Amino acid sequence: MMERKLTAERIDAFAHHLRAEERSSGTIEKYLRDVRAFAAWLDGRAVTRETAAGWKERLLAMHYAPVTVNSMLSAVNVFFRFAGWEDCRVKFLKIQRRLFRDKSRELGRGEYERLLETAQLLGKERLALLIEAMGATGVRVSEVRYLTVEAARLGRAEISLKGKIRTILLPNKLCRKLLKYAKRKKITSGEIFITRGGRGLSRKQIWAEMKQLCKRAGVETSKVFPHNLRHLFATTFYRACKDIARLADVLGHGSIETTRIYLVTTGEEHLRQLNRLGLVS
Repeated sequence: MMERKLTAERIDAFAHHLRAEERSSGTIEKYLRDVRAFAAWLDGRAVTRETAAGWKERLLAMHYAPVTVNSMLSAVNVFFRFAGWEDCRVKFLKIQRRLFRDKSRELGRGEYERLLETAQLLGKERLALLIEAMGATGVRVSEVRYLTVEAARLGRAEISLKGKIRTILLPNKLCRKLLKYAKRKKITSGEIFITRGGRGLSRKQIWAEMKQLCKRAGVETSKVFPHNLRHLFATTFYRACKDIARLADVLGHGSIETTRIYLVTTGEEHLRQLNRLGLVS
C-alpha cells in the first residue's frame, strides 16, 4: 500500500472541500489549524493508525483539556473521512457530561449591562449595539452578517449556515435601534455592522474590540467573548420559557443535547438549588 503523506496539497484540497460543503469560516479555520498542527507533528512521517493514535497521546502529554483534545481529534477525523483514510480515525476521549460551568467564564446579567454602559460612555456605539444585538438574539459571531437593514425592517433574519436555514425573530426595540443606527451611518441596505470601508466585521475584530472593552468595564477577560453572549441569551431565554426544544430551534441546534450544554449552571448556583431542597434536618 502506498504511504499516506499529509502534504500541503492535500490540506489545500481539504480546505476546498470544506468550503464546498459551506462550512462556516470559523469551522474551516479551526479544522485547518488542527490538521496543520498534526502535519507539523508528523514531520514528514506517513499517516497510519499508529501515528494518529500517537498524536492523541501527544496532545494528552501536552496537558490539553480533554474537551480540547477531542475537538482537535474531530478535525483530524473529518480530514481522514475526506481523504478516504477511515481506518486511521481516532477514538475520542470519554468525558462525563459536566454538571457545572466554571464561574470564571460565566457572564452575568449585571456584567453584560456594564459592558453596554461602558461602551456607550466610551463612544463605542457600534460595539455597544453589536453586543446588545448578539445578546438579544443569540446569533453566532459568524451570523452577525445576517443582521441587515432589511432584517431590521422585517423584524426577522433568515440565517443560512451549515446547509440549514432558520428564521430568528428580532425584538421590536432592537429593530428600532438597528434602523436608527443604520440611518445615522447612512447604511441603506445590507449588513449593519460594517467597517468604515463598508466591509463586514471579522470574527477577529469583534473579539479584539470586546477584549479591550472588558478591561475598561471591570469585567474579567475570561468572561468576555462573542460566544458567551450566546450562552447568556440561552440561559435567559430558558429561564423565561422553560422550553428546551424551543430554545434548540432558536439557537439552530440539531440536537437538544447540544442545547443542554448551554444550560449548565455554576457550582454555586447548583449548591443553592441543593440547599433549597431542605433534605437536611
